[in-house]
Order: sequence, then structure tokens, then C-alpha cells
Amino acid sequence: MTIAIEERSRSARPAPRERGAPERAAHGAGRTTDKRDFQEASMDRPILRTFIAYVEDRPGVLNRVASLFRRRAYNIESLSVGRTHIAGISRLTLVLEADEDGARRLEANLYKLVNTLWVRDVTHTASVARDLALIKVKANATTRAQVLQLCEVFRARTVDVSPEALTIEITGTGDKIEGLLDVLRPFGIIEMVRTGMIVMTRGAEEAEARFDSIPARSADGGAS
Repeated sequence: MTIAIEERSRSARPAPRERGAPERAAHGAGRTTDKRDFQEASMDRPILRTFIAYVEDRPGVLNRVASLFRRRAYNIESLSVGRTHIAGISRLTLVLEADEDGARRLEANLYKLVNTLWVRDVTHTASVARDLALIKVKANATTRAQVLQLCEVFRARTVDVSPEALTIEITGTGDKIEGLLDVLRPFGIIEMVRTGMIVMTRGAEEAEARFDSIPARSADGGAS
């Protein structure tokens, strides 16, 4: 069997090239397969993407953002909104599934919205991401010690205790929270709520410096 294979491999070898004859390129020559090929292929795949948007803190802004996603049939995985340390400016953190082209269109459409100040896709940017969850789980005298031990492993803390339940607070990445939920489900989860992901890029970025030219607004939303 080995000899037959070797003979076939010899017969499959190309005949030696005559001297002076032009050299033909092998099939597939000149085509390279490197990281760029995989990167281009991955650009077409929808993945979870994270956007940070700064908007003016005015009535109706959040509704316009939600309407944009509804019209384009985007499914929002997470949406968090909160005030920043700059008066009159709020910050949105959006997590949703989109491919590379869809992400660019979404960023451009967010910029077009009235009251949008700055938008950035931070999916591939070094950043700190945190989510917070409150979990109410069944825990009687028999199972309470086990639940508390699991909380200690995940560095969660107990914020309320009753004879038949514990309310647990956990802060961390989405995977960390999902991990705690998985081990608590056998005990019986009564109620759970999450704030949604908030993200901050690492380093000394000064995104807020872009807003220095925005006029201060009075409490009624008018320029002061």
C-alpha cells in the first residue's frame, strides 16, 4: 500500500520544465491567505456591537433614537442612558447586533438625529464594560448557605434578606452575570432586573472636550 501511494505521487509530479521554456504559475499562485482574508470575511458577519452616543438632555431625544432602531428593524440588546458630569448632556450606551456595513450606516444615522453631539463605535476599542443586576432568588434555611457561597464566588453581595428569599446585587461583565444566573436557576429565581451595559474607553480620552462649544442651556431647554 505504501509503495502504491508513493508511485502515484511520483506520477502526479509535473514533468521537468525544458530549459528556456516559460515558467507557468501554479494553480492559485499569487493568491495569499492571511489575516486580511479572515478580517474581510468577518466584516460580513453580524456581531454584537457597542456604541457610545452623547446627546443633549432634552425631551424626546430617547424617543427619536428608539424610532431610528424600530424603522430599521434593529434588535437592541441593551440600552443605557444617564447624565454625564457636563450639565445638559446625556450619554447613551447601545449594544446591538450588526455587520460592518450596518454599523457604519447606523453610526451615520445616529449623527443625523437632532440633538446628537457625538457617536462612536467602540466594539474594537479597549474599554471597560459593566452591567448591574438585582436578582431575587429563593433561599430558605436549608439552601441559604449554598446561595451565599455562590454569591461569594462571583463577588456578589446580598442587599436584602427574608425568610424565603435573598436579593443579590452583582456588577460586572455580561458573562459574569449570566454565569451567576446559571448557578442560581436551580434554586428558583423569583425576579431579576438589569441596568444594561455601560462602557468607558480606557486611557485619557477626552470625548467631552468636543462639547466645549455647545452653549449652556437653561432648565427649560433654551440657550442661556
